[in-house]
Amino acid sequence: MEKNKTPLFRGMGTALVTPMKPGQPKGDRYVPEEVDFDAFIRLVRAQLEAGADALIVCGTTGESPCLTDDEKKRLFSLAVREADAAYASGITPVRVPVIGGTGSNNTYRAICLSRLAEEAGCDGLLLVTPYYNKANQEGLIAHFEAVADAVSLPVILYHVPSRTGCRITPETCRVLSRHPRIVGLKEASGDVGFAARVREVCGDGLPLYAGNDDLTLPLLSLGGCGVISVVSNLLPREVKALCRASDHGDAAEALHLQMYLLPLCDVLFADVNPIPVKAAMEMCGLCRGSVRLPLTEADERLKERIRGVLGRYDLISG
Repeated sequence: MEKNKTPLFRGMGTALVTPMKPGQPKGDRYVPEEVDFDAFIRLVRAQLEAGADALIVCGTTGESPCLTDDEKKRLFSLAVREADAAYASGITPVRVPVIGGTGSNNTYRAICLSRLAEEAGCDGLLLVTPYYNKANQEGLIAHFEAVADAVSLPVILYHVPSRTGCRITPETCRVLSRHPRIVGLKEASGDVGFAARVREVCGDGLPLYAGNDDLTLPLLSLGGCGVISVVSNLLPREVKALCRASDHGDAAEALHLQMYLLPLCDVLFADVNPIPVKAAMEMCGLCRGSVRLPLTEADERLKERIRGVLGRYDLISG
């Protein structure tokens, strides 16, 4: 096993959505939806007040592939500003880290985005495995090390083969854990056995974060440090309580909370993320449900299903 690493954060990190205003087509020409920066600030402040342990900006849930570099830098900067202000005013007892999603299937592009996040004041990076290109294990090692070498920020790797078509092996995780700036793995393969094998070969040399809300407790039970959550966009206090219960050894309470959150976990992934969570957030009055193409807003059938589940949690009235 490699040398123990200090986790970038412990507990609940929220994978923030990027609020958008509906696009205004000009004739037959598509005009992209406009990022709603004011709504983003409100969401960040709500997360900080709810006790989020980390803010993940411009990840998959934040529709990162469809954002411009200028939009990303502004989103990074706003989140950093709000995290600084919350700490300075005593809203948060510690400075909450801001983690920028800067992954790409183009290594140089990932480096440029990572430097952009660093310039904006981010505290860490989330790097997804390259998609479409589907690098082999040697390529994955070279890619992640090249990005980590190009910046001074700590890096969390992101394994989500259902989206990328690219799997990382436990042995590759062990090799990458030797890099001093690679300090974590967001595990979203849905394979708890894989997570166990990573834990076996890396130990505390590569802290684990759950990347699937419905598997938060199993990952925590394997020694995971926390979760990078979609559900916490809606129920941050409950997701945080789950992490805290697990950390304090209260297995019964942790299990109760995981089961309590399960219906919401299921419906928020009934279509491509972040389509359902944005629809849910609009129903709760948090932001609009608008997404950028090639994503489309939730259809009425899905909205009705989401509305029914939200009613169980008293998140909307009627």
